[in-house]
Amino acid sequence: MPVISAPHDFNEGHLFVDLKSILGCPLYLKCEGFNFAGSIKLKAANEMVESAEREGILKPDSVIVESSSGNLGVALSMIAASKGYKFLCVTDSRCNLSTRLLMESLGSKVHIVADLDENGGFLGTRIEYVRSLCASDDRYVWLSQYTNPGNWQAHYRTTAPQIARQFPRLDVLFVGTGTAGTLMGCARYFRQWHRPVRIVAVDSVGSVAFGGEPGRRMIPGLGMSMRPPLLDESYVNEVIRVEEADTIRACHQMARRGFLFGGSTGTVVSGAAHWLARHDTRDMTAVAIAPDLGERYLDTVYQANWLQDLFGDEILDPSRSAGPFETDEPATREADRWPQP
Repeated sequence: MPVISAPHDFNEGHLFVDLKSILGCPLYLKCEGFNFAGSIKLKAANEMVESAEREGILKPDSVIVESSSGNLGVALSMIAASKGYKFLCVTDSRCNLSTRLLMESLGSKVHIVADLDENGGFLGTRIEYVRSLCASDDRYVWLSQYTNPGNWQAHYRTTAPQIARQFPRLDVLFVGTGTAGTLMGCARYFRQWHRPVRIVAVDSVGSVAFGGEPGRRMIPGLGMSMRPPLLDESYVNEVIRVEEADTIRACHQMARRGFLFGGSTGTVVSGAAHWLARHDTRDMTAVAIAPDLGERYLDTVYQANWLQDLFGDEILDPSRSAGPFETDEPATREADRWPQP
């Protein structure tokens, strides 16, 4: 059992879940939420802060400022509290209430923007607000997860080698895409691997990260309303776009087996399940990266009123519960049925 003195010193990186009994196809899920920040964003946050410290950018009176839909904001809040910095997170209305309260509990300030950008998202508006803050006072330090090489380098150094050690015969890797830090770090690492690994990027419908028309996105995490500056598509073999309804069904399908994952994970698993259902999976080793856990989505993805208001009653229809999963199992197992009074 490790003994630590700083919260960012602990990050479980070697836990994988075998989802075959749930999906009906072979998929191992790398769980990245078991740390004090609760998500994979701890890796990028730690790398970017330590790099800024080495370069002398961060000083004792610095105020770290970052645009985040939630998870990176929590990770930076935790690190800032541990190291004695102030932190301001610029987010928008899609950020979960529990996430905002968590950042504030850690001593951070949260600013919520309300105006949409030209692509129908909030990212452009958030970035403009961050830039105006930095221009107004040089104590503000913007780490810029969207352009900071530390974002992808963290996963090149940690996430990808952890997968490679566990699965030396890896065939395909599914990675959700937001800033593209996790995607590019892993893709660059496996480009140099001893055998070909197919890199499949998973994006949300309505995101313009890989082009296409912008659309409504209500679940924070994956997807972008601009092209990620870190993205180099030459490292990506294929892109899968997932509807938010399928994200929700994937989350609920796993929750009914005791695994409560977040919206980003639901998107990645749904995309992976669709891809695997279309391919010959005999002798295939497939891994997907789960960026988050589900507790911060209890008032959204797992809240019946929120789901019905945004997606209609059919989103919870048991007959559609298998959603993207190609299984022979009935949509509602006998064990799932409640006894009638």
